[in-house]
Amino acid sequence: MNCLDVVDLSSDDELGEVDLKPVKLEPGTIGSMIQQQQNHSVQPVKLFSSKTQARKQASEENKSSNNALSTGQSSTSVLEQCQSPGDDTGVCSTSAVSPAPICRQFWKAGSYEGGLGSKVTLQNSTNYLHVHPLFLHSNATSHKWAFGAVAELLDNAIDEIQNGATFVIVDKTSNPRDGSPALLVQDDGGGMDPEAIRRCMSFGFSDKKSKSAIGQYGNGFKTSSMRLGADVIVFSRHLDDRSLTQSIGLLSYSFLTRTCHDRIVVPMVDYELNLSSGTLDVLHGREHFASNLSILLKWSPFSTEAELLKQFDDIGSHGTKIIIYNLWLNNDGNSELDFDSDEKDICISGDIKKVDTIPAWKAVNEQHIARRYHHSLRVYLSILYLRIPETFRIILRGEIVEHHNIADDLKYIEYILYKPQSVGSVEGAVVSTIGFLKEAPRVNIHGFCVYHKNRLILPFWQVVSYSDSRGRGVVGVLEANFVEPTHNKQDFERTSLFQKLEGRLKEMTWEYWDYHCGLIGYQIRKKSQPPASHYSSHFTGQSSVQESVGLNKTYMVSDRVKGRLDVAEQSIPISSHGRSMQGLPMKRKEHVDLVKIEKVKRQAGTGCKTYLQPLNGIGNHLRDEETRNLLQENKKLRAKCLEYDKRGEELTIKVEELKNEMREVQREYGQLLAELKSLDAVKDEKDVNV
Repeated sequence: MNCLDVVDLSSDDELGEVDLKPVKLEPGTIGSMIQQQQNHSVQPVKLFSSKTQARKQASEENKSSNNALSTGQSSTSVLEQCQSPGDDTGVCSTSAVSPAPICRQFWKAGSYEGGLGSKVTLQNSTNYLHVHPLFLHSNATSHKWAFGAVAELLDNAIDEIQNGATFVIVDKTSNPRDGSPALLVQDDGGGMDPEAIRRCMSFGFSDKKSKSAIGQYGNGFKTSSMRLGADVIVFSRHLDDRSLTQSIGLLSYSFLTRTCHDRIVVPMVDYELNLSSGTLDVLHGREHFASNLSILLKWSPFSTEAELLKQFDDIGSHGTKIIIYNLWLNNDGNSELDFDSDEKDICISGDIKKVDTIPAWKAVNEQHIARRYHHSLRVYLSILYLRIPETFRIILRGEIVEHHNIADDLKYIEYILYKPQSVGSVEGAVVSTIGFLKEAPRVNIHGFCVYHKNRLILPFWQVVSYSDSRGRGVVGVLEANFVEPTHNKQDFERTSLFQKLEGRLKEMTWEYWDYHCGLIGYQIRKKSQPPASHYSSHFTGQSSVQESVGLNKTYMVSDRVKGRLDVAEQSIPISSHGRSMQGLPMKRKEHVDLVKIEKVKRQAGTGCKTYLQPLNGIGNHLRDEETRNLLQENKKLRAKCLEYDKRGEELTIKVEELKNEMREVQREYGQLLAELKSLDAVKDEKDVNV
């Protein structure tokens, strides 16, 4: 591999002697892993002679700022578009005067005051582009919400499931230099080799080619880590058929701003296990290694090379560990991530909002998952992914996060098919799960949880606003892979397809409410049967009633049907209320007349007279079937009520019997107590006589 590293990034007076003592590998770590494959013994790490003096360059050459990380086949930096590392021309990247420490509040840390945005000095009139360190901060402002940044880091671990990942750990750790809290994210995925970690630290490079991969822009790690803290250090170990490598990279906003660099540089060191000797060999030259290691030891949480290598002890044969330190503070001067309120959770300080409702309903509203995910990371991670393999675990603060499916919180569920169209072609088929929250109407919560490629993008997206409770308690869940999320994965790109989706979900909410609000105590606005494109789970009777109209199919399922429904994409359900799921939604109508059926005929290209009678027959059949089902349901509920009343009477009688027994026992107790007192009196008289 022909990679070059960042070298001599510090000023001359900052680079002193680098103490490079031999480091022994801990038994049971790399050695034990390789012994299983190669039967080699583990020897002490032979790097190079200790007390090596780092080479100092003349200040006018300033090569320390001209060398940057490479993509693997080119000497040009991937973080800055400039000349090769060997070229003496370039910008002056450091200043002799160190500015004041950066502000610890994220939204103020990007200030251009204090010389960070000083002029760039060109040498030899060479013009080129480079990336200023302040871009790290401005790039991270896409994350308005800290938990959104944490989710980006977990996405990388989820994408590693295809490489064998079985867990991701999110936990609090501490900075050994000052004891301040830091955030740990670790997984046992495939890890990154030296070239892959350079792509990870660069902008716009993404190796994720799978259609199911969540990441795609090659920007998530940088935005998320810099949103959570000023500095991040990455440890990654990669094992393949040929070699085992381990790499360390440092992306430090503190280092770049405090040393007045005018470009983004990332110091890295790489090791490769020598299978013949069992020792770690240094990659990419000792000169580069010494320079980068000196920066890592000065600006990372670890002050010796032994401490750096010790971080690989719990990684295993492959995996990645990320430590974000110098975490941002909120406006009150407290850590934005609250590790103290709950030892099993990570919270956002001061993000609990008051709920405006009647006192009797206040507790159920405040404790609902739709409220708590804003300030509880455990709650947010439980709904972050629509599906999680049984072999994979999310471990937060030492405890597994229990996966939660929002659809399990619903009652009177319906499944509604939607086929979005763009330029006359169908983009796909989406089955939306919709229903009332089980706590309805006590909860003032509504909206859709919209996922993209298994990842939650919009939680409880309120597509409607109401002043008369229309839509209250209606919640839906769907996976919309036909629209693209924004870079921060907290919203979707506002395309025409997304706008159509928004309009359809709004209609879906109102339709569901108008036809089913009576089930939660409101006055029913419309009493006719829902469209045939709805899959109703709250009806009883037959588990499946299927009627076909030409090529169109109609489904209804009972509450015995659980899980996902497989819907044939070629079917285009058309209900007796005039809904066409093929393209833009049609308005719901109370009656079907010849004019409307004629329109349906012209759209579908079929004969009206042929299907007029089946359409009316199906509508009447479904209405009769619903009536019978409701009557049966009513009888069952009445029987349960009678049973409960009977049990209540029995319990009342039992209580009375117990009370009578209690009174009898108390009476006997009083008698025995009186006898005891009389016996004591007789005994006292005998004692006196004696």
